[in-house]
Amino acid sequence: MPRLIFVNRFFFPDHSATSQILSDLAFHLADTGHEVHVIASRQIYDDAGATLLNEEIVNGVHVHRVASTRFGRGALAGRALDYLSFYRSVDRCLTELARPGDVVIAKTDPPLVAVIALAAARTSGARLVNWLQDIYPETAVVLGVPLIRGPIAASLAALRNRSLRRAAATVVVGKLMGRAAASHGAPPETIHVIPNWCDDEHIKPIAPAANPLRRAWGLADKFVFGYSGNLGRAHEFRTVLAAAERLRDDARFVFLMIGGGKRFHELKRIVTQRSLNGSFRFMPYQGRAELPYSLGVPDAHWLSLDPRLEGLIVPSKFYGIVAAGKPIVVIGDNDGELGALVQQYGFGFAVAPGDADALVDALRRMARQPEVVAQMGARARATLEAQFGRQRGLARWRQLLDGLVERQPD
Repeated sequence: MPRLIFVNRFFFPDHSATSQILSDLAFHLADTGHEVHVIASRQIYDDAGATLLNEEIVNGVHVHRVASTRFGRGALAGRALDYLSFYRSVDRCLTELARPGDVVIAKTDPPLVAVIALAAARTSGARLVNWLQDIYPETAVVLGVPLIRGPIAASLAALRNRSLRRAAATVVVGKLMGRAAASHGAPPETIHVIPNWCDDEHIKPIAPAANPLRRAWGLADKFVFGYSGNLGRAHEFRTVLAAAERLRDDARFVFLMIGGGKRFHELKRIVTQRSLNGSFRFMPYQGRAELPYSLGVPDAHWLSLDPRLEGLIVPSKFYGIVAAGKPIVVIGDNDGELGALVQQYGFGFAVAPGDADALVDALRRMARQPEVVAQMGARARATLEAQFGRQRGLARWRQLLDGLVERQPD
């Protein structure tokens, strides 16, 4: 029987977002009778020095951890060397492992690993599935990554487009990303929209009065506007900062930041410089067991995305927020993937980047109408259960892969 071989830089016990999604899917497929293999690095996302076992079977999944350099995420040059060494090891491992009829599913960490996977899969007689978490190199161009522009970006895009054209399937996490994949050469009949998910059996709505973290953090009598997760280059925060300045004398409002990232620490410095410490609270990443409580602390959450990245990225933090049953303010394109969604289903607002007045107005309206906020939160959870639940996502993947396994290549 053909086997399923996943390729991604991180896998269980790593807890990064791509690792958790992949681990959920791989364990589920192994539990339903598939022979599943994963090719990953020996590292942990936030610990380049970690050394995991080269080979092991975890919950029925055969894990092959390959060698790579260990410069980590601190410097661009070191990260590039980590990518290149991982590509080389993936090519060697996949060429030895894959056999005719197998299905190779390549995620996008590191970027363009599907290009390597395609070459190795074709040599072995296997088939490729692209699993796009973002669209590269366009994302790098928008974010201004050094050297990724002009002829270099065009050459990388040509390699990416070849993998899209020749894949048995391309899975995207949003409708706009599906349109982008089609525009870059993926045959429309091979494109499948399967959104990401979170552990929505564990993350559930918790009443504010029953949330021990809200009490422990001294927020019981506040309207809490929260952010949870990595705050990186794709995420604009100036609109929230400007809104906090306008509301600095209104003691009802607290801006709660939970997580980390380069821009997280930048925001923290600016808050101190502008004497806004009374309006903001900064908390570190919370463990997986604490997520139902930490996501449940805010009365409403915000997430942001540079409008130029619409169709290239879908922020994964969205799923945890709606699982917790919380309204969302999307700071980005009103007609973007998530901006349109929160407005269509009535569980949030879309605010254009820079429009702090609109954000202040939305916050004041929510603070005055707690019953409306509760209704919005209920609609958020209902939307998750109807469209984005983990079991629904796993079932969509199983249906797709079962079809590929049953349909042998010509």
